[in-house]
Amino acid sequence: MKIAIVILNWNGLKHLKEFLPSVVKYSNKNPIYIIDNSSTDNSVEFLRQTFPEINLIINSNNFGYAKGYNEGLKKITEEVYCLLNNDVEVTKGWLDSIIEEFKNNESVVVAQPKILDYKDKSKFEYAGAAGGFIDYFGYPYCRGRIFNTIEKDTGQYDQDIDIFWASGACFFIRKKTFEMLNGFDENFVNHMEEIDLCWRLANLNLDLKKRFIYKSVIYHYGGGSLDYKNPKKLFYNIRNQRWMILKNMNVFYGKSLTLFLIQIINFLLLFKYLFNAKIKYFVEILKAIFSNSITVNGYKINIARKYEKLRSNKIKSKHYNITSIFYHYFLKAEKKFSDLT
Repeated sequence: MKIAIVILNWNGLKHLKEFLPSVVKYSNKNPIYIIDNSSTDNSVEFLRQTFPEINLIINSNNFGYAKGYNEGLKKITEEVYCLLNNDVEVTKGWLDSIIEEFKNNESVVVAQPKILDYKDKSKFEYAGAAGGFIDYFGYPYCRGRIFNTIEKDTGQYDQDIDIFWASGACFFIRKKTFEMLNGFDENFVNHMEEIDLCWRLANLNLDLKKRFIYKSVIYHYGGGSLDYKNPKKLFYNIRNQRWMILKNMNVFYGKSLTLFLIQIINFLLLFKYLFNAKIKYFVEILKAIFSNSITVNGYKINIARKYEKLRSNKIKSKHYNITSIFYHYFLKAEKKFSDLT
């Protein structure tokens, strides 16, 4: 079995120089593709001169994460994709246990490795850590990272387990599964599109598995495309979480109440940033709260109504293990995944 290692790049020349050599070294003859989102920083020239063996796919514009991958993956034929951020260092043998899992278990269609912090390799990394979950209200958290509490890796999560979502920093998925789901939702642009895809997969009730594979280890720099402290990240996370719930949560799970409570939390965040005079964050949260539509070819499309029409009224799979990560983290002071009761 061959895995297509696919890296989406936009003006990531610095990261390509630093991290791509490890991918080339440890790819074990699995093909490497770079999907370039119309970079202007000489990324393409660098790749052609330094890594002529890498397959280049050039998108006509900067399409963001979701559409960038959707467009580029149409040209790749391998049966399993590894969607890898351009700011990731991989390790020797990182593909072995993943390939073994896909070969031996047809029900496994999505997987992620252990993701550690490139800047401090003793710790888990924010974006995915040791596998992702969400609570009743659609708030994501990970084994090894809840909110901004990031654990050291002491082997406490060294077990292969089923997870709810896999990190977009290193996201393995079967080609047929990606195509069955029509890829990532391009309205999301950036952030949470991998959680949305995993939720849509769960809602199909097809007994298809998403797995964390602990023997596969990578180091993620983090924030390579959009820094974690960038106010725009708040905009995408708040807006996309609402859209994800509109699409995927069933009325029988109290979706209206969920959206109402989420808006209360968002307004609390809004006033927190206003009180702390962080105006850029305040503005992005405000924009996210009132963002219900996008413009396509000059026409306004109401996303909320569109997603309501897409949502099935059938009872869907249970998406959560705990009701509220806020309650466990802030009121019960359960700061680690292993503490959750």
